[in-house]
Amino acid sequence: MAWWGRPKCPVRPEEQAWIEESLDWLVSSFGSDVLMRPVVLPGASFFPPGYAGSEADVRAVFATVAGLVGVPVERVVLELEPDDAMDELIDGLPVEMRSRGAAAHWRRRDGVSVITVEMAKARQPVALVATIAHELGHERLLGEERRDPDRRDDEPMTDLFTVFFGFGVFSANAAFEYSRSTTGWRTSRLGYLTEAMFGYALARYAWLRGETEPDWAGLLDTNPRTYLKQGLRYLNAD
Repeated sequence: MAWWGRPKCPVRPEEQAWIEESLDWLVSSFGSDVLMRPVVLPGASFFPPGYAGSEADVRAVFATVAGLVGVPVERVVLELEPDDAMDELIDGLPVEMRSRGAAAHWRRRDGVSVITVEMAKARQPVALVATIAHELGHERLLGEERRDPDRRDDEPMTDLFTVFFGFGVFSANAAFEYSRSTTGWRTSRLGYLTEAMFGYALARYAWLRGETEPDWAGLLDTNPRTYLKQGLRYLNAD
């Protein structure tokens, strides 16, 4: 193939190297059986019948996600907070370790793992699942002492954990959202990887699984799906 026609990786070389090395670490740490499990897909069957974003609904989703990532639900205390109570809650409590995202928080308190989720996320089921999967990732990575909590890539690695455990469609679609308000359109970000990094992470994930044209790619939003396809073209050519 001529040099000008060679597919390009959708992320920078340092991001590519980190994604590939980190996915390799996840495989070695959690096993290839996890890598080859079915991808978790959005759909009515994933959520409780009549899902309305109630506290009971959120707890049911939490239990489902916890089971899929291998965390016994009784091992973690789930606290649900109004979206305006998070800062006061976190700032006022002594903790051993902490890791905070935009809409949730994992911490160790008196030797117990506690995950706090803002109820505002209950109105966005896909983002709720991505958020819960991310925080449970902290429990597997930090709570089980698999990773040093002082590592600079702690949060991006936890996003990548969600991809490896099959929640990549949720996380990628929630990474960058448009929403309409009374004053116009606004954007919001969830997570720590960019859409391009999620796209390439999903491409590498699919490539490791032997999937050249994953059927679940059609459920991705336009941007991450585009980066996924570009990443697969690059990996298959390389």
